[in-house]
Amino acid sequence: MREQVTVFGAGYVGLVSGVCLASDGWPVRVLDVDAAKLETLRAGRSPFFEPGLDELLRKAISDGMLEFALTSEVESVTGIAIIAVGTPATTTGSADMSYVRSVLEFLEEHATAGSVAMMKSTVPPGTGERYAARLESRGISYVSNPEFLREGSAVTDWFKTDRIVIGATAEALRRASTLYANIDAPVVTCDVTSAEMIKYASNAFLATKISFINEIAVLCDLVGANVDEVSRGIGLDGRIGPAFLRAGIGYGGSCFPKDTRALDFIATLNGYSFDLLRAVIEVNARQRLLPFRALKAHFGSLEGLRIALLGLTFKPDTDDVRESPAGEIASLLHAEGATVVGFNPIPVSFDGLDEVSETLSGAVAGADAAILATEWQEIVRADWPALVTTMSNGAVVFDGRNALQAEDIRGAGGTYIGVGRPSGPSDSTR
Repeated sequence: MREQVTVFGAGYVGLVSGVCLASDGWPVRVLDVDAAKLETLRAGRSPFFEPGLDELLRKAISDGMLEFALTSEVESVTGIAIIAVGTPATTTGSADMSYVRSVLEFLEEHATAGSVAMMKSTVPPGTGERYAARLESRGISYVSNPEFLREGSAVTDWFKTDRIVIGATAEALRRASTLYANIDAPVVTCDVTSAEMIKYASNAFLATKISFINEIAVLCDLVGANVDEVSRGIGLDGRIGPAFLRAGIGYGGSCFPKDTRALDFIATLNGYSFDLLRAVIEVNARQRLLPFRALKAHFGSLEGLRIALLGLTFKPDTDDVRESPAGEIASLLHAEGATVVGFNPIPVSFDGLDEVSETLSGAVAGADAAILATEWQEIVRADWPALVTTMSNGAVVFDGRNALQAEDIRGAGGTYIGVGRPSGPSDSTR
């Protein structure tokens, strides 16, 4: 008989983990402190958008494998307890561990001997070692099991992951591994601290690839090369690979910005200056200024201009606007006196937008400029020659993801500006 699984936190990681485990036949109870969120979940609706999640959620509930409860209603925890609460960044860049500490203290009091505490929250290396002894004195094993779910493809990532990382002692490792028995993926076993570092190092390396290709894009602009061709050429090298080599306006979301800053803080706290990582963070901050600077150079003043900001989430196929480049861009444009009209295929909003259009055509019509901030396919595959003809005369399209066809926009009489892509004959600054 399979063990009871209790998931602390009905946020992104916790809900996806709980639903996927329940879909695989594990009895799962998801706990949270937000009663309204739990009522939404009991009705079979996720509080956030994630492709395929609602269908699995409803089936797991109807099959009797998934239930929800307020943390305060729980008197005891047995089996495997998954900790999946947030570790947001503090003002210093460090990870806020208050939610994690709260759950660990709850487990010390309410978990029965023989239980396993499995940490999925991203916590600083060394966290597990500090808490493991306290838990083990109460007969509770500690496991580090970092998650590698990508928003927009999290369900697929769960069942078809690149690897499963488990940091634990032998017995806890055996029990933790049973959760993934039906998943065909390499299992990396190690000590707890190394498992915690794997999570941070993975995100830092991917962020480094993004900032690296964005630096190369700057050089491409200076020497007249095409970053698309450069990316394709270096990505074919098996030692490098093509992933995360698309130049653009930088990364966002809930992980890369937070985790890179946290790792830099960890290094500083330990007396080490992680200069490479600091450069990655600085480059990413600079990339968000590119569309603003390009439009300023082209128009001179942005006062009174109507600018369409397209793709408001930090990546496609999610409704997450945390650390979205579009948010910062909107604020910059608005401060310069421009009217900023936002559009996103899944409706979202944030400060700095003067209007939010329900349609792409409505956002672009009459605009002096359009900025592609996130490469939603609904935007990328649109009829851009037709859209350009609805914009004001001499319209500018800034392609912040190098996802549009420059010749389509130029052919319709517009000015196309990419990141590290050569300018066409009609794209001179007016």
